[in-house]
Amino acid sequence: MASTTASIDVPHTPDHVWRLIGGFGSLPDWLPYIPHSELTEGGRVRRLTNAEGEIIVERLRAFDDEARSYTYAILDAPFPVTGYLSTLTVHPTADPGTARIAWSGTFTPDGVTPAEAEALFQDIYREGLAALERTLRTGA
Repeated sequence: MASTTASIDVPHTPDHVWRLIGGFGSLPDWLPYIPHSELTEGGRVRRLTNAEGEIIVERLRAFDDEARSYTYAILDAPFPVTGYLSTLTVHPTADPGTARIAWSGTFTPDGVTPAEAEALFQDIYREGLAALERTLRTGA
C-alpha cells in the first residue's frame, strides 16, 4: 500500500473554507479540472467529469460536518491504483483567521511503482489545494 498527503494554510476561517469545500458535490466550485459533479444514491456517490472528459466515480465513506472532514473511495477512474481511499479535512490553526486544509490518500499501485503512484496523487493534491487557494483569494 502507498500513501501521500498534502496540506496548505489559507487566511480564512475553517468554517469559511468548509462551506466552500465541505459538500461532496462541490468540487466544481473550487477545482477547475473537475468542471462537473453529479450526485447519486442520495448524495453518497459522485460522478465527476474531468477537463479531458474522463469519468471518475467516488463513494462517500465518512462525513463529519463538526470535524470538517470527509473520506471517500474511488469506485472507477483512469488512475493506475486500486483500493483508493482519501480524506479531505479542514483544521483550525493557532491563528483563528487561518485554516489548514489536508488532503491525504492511501492506495495500491496497479501497473506502476509506489513512487509513481504517490507522485501522481501528490501532484493532484498540491494542484487541487493551489486551485482552492486561488478560488478563496478571488472571493469565494
